[in-house]
Amino acid sequence: MGLTSAWAISSDRVLRCRYAGVGSCWRPILAAFSVLLICLQLPGPVQATEGVADVTENTARFVREAFTAPAQADNLWVTEALRPTVRQILDHDLRVARLPYWRQGKRTAWVINEVGKEMPITIGVVVDDGRIERVRVLAYRESRGWEVQSANFLRQFAGARLGEQQRLDRSIDGIAGATLSVRAMTRVSRLALWLHQEVMKKAAAP
Repeated sequence: MGLTSAWAISSDRVLRCRYAGVGSCWRPILAAFSVLLICLQLPGPVQATEGVADVTENTARFVREAFTAPAQADNLWVTEALRPTVRQILDHDLRVARLPYWRQGKRTAWVINEVGKEMPITIGVVVDDGRIERVRVLAYRESRGWEVQSANFLRQFAGARLGEQQRLDRSIDGIAGATLSVRAMTRVSRLALWLHQEVMKKAAAP
């Protein structure tokens, strides 16, 4: 299934809910648009070969498991004010102008693509009240370093917070042969924690 087909299916679901009320209709629109933004973070050749349907399904499952009830889907614009810190955390600029996220109270979920050695890794991060609750690999495209998907590696992130200079308050053990993928996972975890803070500030603003 291509990107256009995935969007068409999501749009069809929106049309079927047209008489269900404004609130019900906006929910699938935002959800579909969020998945589209995640896919657009990927380079064109990856969109064509990875299988957008798989990424969409993994993202939907990740979000369902992250919340006890349907969460609000939204997008955070990466403004000029945010870009310097994003660049500091990732060591490069983001390819997109906004990032999709889901929120329920003080709990947020993020799905972000970050290149390991050569290919982007689609990473999901759940943040609860300023701490990482879980990290998952939703799509791994590198030829080596698949160990970053293992539960033993991922549980290192659970409970982590941001410390000085937007770094994690703990060290993450590396994996032989997967150094760049481990760094990508760590950068995205740091970014999700910082973005969570920004979303909470926005939510608390009068």
